[in-house]
Amino acid sequence: MRFTSEQRLDDGVLERTFTLGDIPGILWTPASASVPASSAPAPLILLGHPPLGLGTMYPRLVARARQSAADGFATATIELPGSGDRPRWPAVDQARADLRRAMEAGEPVGDEIVDALVLPLVEKAVPEWQAALDALLPLPGIGGPVGYSGGVISIGIRLAVVEPRVSAAVLFAGSLVPRALFEEARQVTIPLHVLLQWDDEGNDRQAALDLFDAFSSTEKSLHAHLGGHTGVPRYAGDAAAQFFTRHLK
Repeated sequence: MRFTSEQRLDDGVLERTFTLGDIPGILWTPASASVPASSAPAPLILLGHPPLGLGTMYPRLVARARQSAADGFATATIELPGSGDRPRWPAVDQARADLRRAMEAGEPVGDEIVDALVLPLVEKAVPEWQAALDALLPLPGIGGPVGYSGGVISIGIRLAVVEPRVSAAVLFAGSLVPRALFEEARQVTIPLHVLLQWDDEGNDRQAALDLFDAFSSTEKSLHAHLGGHTGVPRYAGDAAAQFFTRHLK
C-alpha cells in the first residue's frame, strides 16, 4: 500500500488516498485515530459501492465516511475492477450492455446475463477487498472488528462467507444475484442489516425477500422503505449506524 495524498476535512476527519498495487482507494479516519494513545483503535468499516467509479461515487462515500467517523469508525473503499481509471473489462461491459437492452425492452433478465455481469466481479473484487484489509488493519489507530457496508450485495455475500475478519454487514437489497450466490447466502451467519426500497424500479422485490430468507444469520433484520432506488430516507442511515455501533464496539 502506498499513500498518495492526504487532507484534513473540516470536521477533523483525515482523508488519505492510496494505491494497493494498481488499485486506487481512500481511507478516512476520525480525528481521535490520529492520537492512538488517547483512545482504542477505531473499528473499520469497508464502504461498498456500485461499479460507477470512485470519482462519481465520492460525494456519497465521503458523506458516509464522515458520519461513520462521528460514530468513532474508520472507513475505507477501493475502486472496483473495470471501474474508474482501472482497465476496462470487455466481457463485463458486454454483459452490462445486454442488461440495459433487456431492461429497456421490458424483457426478463436471464440467469446468463446476471452470471456474466456479477460472477466475474465477485471473483476478482473479493480477494482485492481482503488484500485491502491485510494492508489497512496494521495501520496505527485502526483495528478490528470489521464491518462491510453497502455496494454490490453479491460481493457482501461472498465476503461474509470467506472473510472471518468481517463481523457484521449492512447490505443494500438487489435482485441481480446469481443462483450460486443464493446458495452461498445460506452459509452467511454474521449479523445482517438489510435495506430494501419497496418500489425500486430495477429490483425484483420477491427475489430480494427470497434472498433475505436464505441468510442463515440468527440476527438479521430487513428494513423496507417506500420509494424507488434513490429514495432511501435519511433515517435509514441512522439505523445502520446504530447497527454497527452495537456489533463493532
